Amino acid sequence: MPALTTYTPEIPAVDVAVIGAGINGLAVAREAAARGLSVAVFDQDDLSARTSAISTRLIHGGLKYLERFELNLVHESIRERNILLAKAPHLVHHYPMLIPFSKQQSRPGWLLACGLALHDVLSLGKPLPLNRIVFRRRLEREWPALAAAGLRWGGLFHDANVPVTERLAVELAVDAQRSGAIVSTHARVESLVRVGGRIAGLRYRDRETGGTKTVPARLVVNAAGPWVDSVLDLAGAHDRRMGPTKGSHLVVATFPGAPDTCIFFESPDDARPMFVLPWEGKYMIGTTDLPYDGSIDDVVIDDDETAYLLGAVNALIPEARLGAGDVLWSYSGVRPLPYVGELDDPSTVSRDHEIVVHSGADAGLVTIIGGKLTTHRALGELVARRLERELGRRPGPSPTRTARLPGAPEGDWPAYRSRFIERSALPPRTAQRLVDTYGVVAERIEQLVAGAPALGETVDPETGAIAAEAVHAVREEGALSLEDVVLRRMAVALNSDVGLAAAPAVAAVLVAHAGWTAERAERELDQYRAAMRRFKPRALDAEREAGTMRGSTE
Repeated sequence: MPALTTYTPEIPAVDVAVIGAGINGLAVAREAAARGLSVAVFDQDDLSARTSAISTRLIHGGLKYLERFELNLVHESIRERNILLAKAPHLVHHYPMLIPFSKQQSRPGWLLACGLALHDVLSLGKPLPLNRIVFRRRLEREWPALAAAGLRWGGLFHDANVPVTERLAVELAVDAQRSGAIVSTHARVESLVRVGGRIAGLRYRDRETGGTKTVPARLVVNAAGPWVDSVLDLAGAHDRRMGPTKGSHLVVATFPGAPDTCIFFESPDDARPMFVLPWEGKYMIGTTDLPYDGSIDDVVIDDDETAYLLGAVNALIPEARLGAGDVLWSYSGVRPLPYVGELDDPSTVSRDHEIVVHSGADAGLVTIIGGKLTTHRALGELVARRLERELGRRPGPSPTRTARLPGAPEGDWPAYRSRFIERSALPPRTAQRLVDTYGVVAERIEQLVAGAPALGETVDPETGAIAAEAVHAVREEGALSLEDVVLRRMAVALNSDVGLAAAPAVAAVLVAHAGWTAERAERELDQYRAAMRRFKPRALDAEREAGTMRGSTE
């Protein structure tokens, strides 16, 4: 697998320039490049660093679209879930969830049961078990806390998730580059270029020189998510396109009554769909869905959201008794939904996507509105087909429908995983972590350790991450900052303290083995700690309290 390069000194003219390296922008770049178009993708931050990183991490089969009769979304979601399960089995996993049926829910149990059965019919041939109705005896055995709270029956919906979306984004970028795309991160687009009365490229801020550089492009794709309107501002006056809503999640340690499977339930306050999700040895609780008109560059959870989420879980599982002090950290962001005016219930806004091909003075610009993690590949296919038509080419079949992601093995995933762990010279825990995080790319990291045994040292005891992963992140996966390394390549920051304790060890590895200076490491550490404040980690609160106590005794 070729190394991912996220900085190119000189970028030539391209067929397509994509603004935004979130999940949608990467999907467009991957599909377009695989079809033979020359592509360059730009992002002011890192790969999928913002909106794409704040999802519930579900690869959802579209169950909730059934009651709206959005069968096109259901079919698309099921198809794309199946593709990801087959072509990215190291990242996307079977993920069952229990749906409680009770009188307190807004939808009667019989209706939900019919929905599960209908979803099975629409999913014929799926690689997952059939959905099931669960009665009291099984509830008492497998979900005792819910049974003790009075739940008598429910439905078991078989779905999928991608625990580490950050790794999915990296592999999309690697695959796009393997097909010829140029990927530029930490490269802010400053303006659009007009030639002959149409948009014909862009100018971006070069991270090395600080100056601007121009990239001619036959078409420019605005895949900036919540920043779509900001990109359109570069083209001039326009109608508002985005109406983002704020979504927040909490991360907690295991708690009394914590379930072994995901629970998909309704908030007792407003009947909004909610989740309690086992995730990476912890639990994720989400999500809110609130109208949002604040800054989209710095979004954090507020106390009301925290109380809302914790209150819902405590009502569902009374013995949980979760309080604000139990929250390890949180994450918040905004969904890139279309603007539809004032709304009492943002959850009623369709999650379908829209592709806008601009005309007149803005000809040459294509804007993407909406999009979801589950169906990112399908959106990339639709956009690429539209681009080919705009460029006078006849669209062909999609290359990505049958393409494995770079970390997927050629054969059976469980068999490959078992073989790797058994034959690896690394300790079993390390070998398991590497193959589960990187798939077949774990072999490259294993080779680094073979060449330099010191790189086998653990840098984060909680996750078991090793030094070689940090070196691999910089040399092979285009990581440019410490945050890129710790959060979006190694995924260490998904631990209990958002990687704060591990960050100094990772920075020291990069000084010793990746050419960083001590001064750069100190600067990166300061920037990392500042960036992690958006997650409101309990670890930083504990540090501040300890510092205050020390100050009072000195």
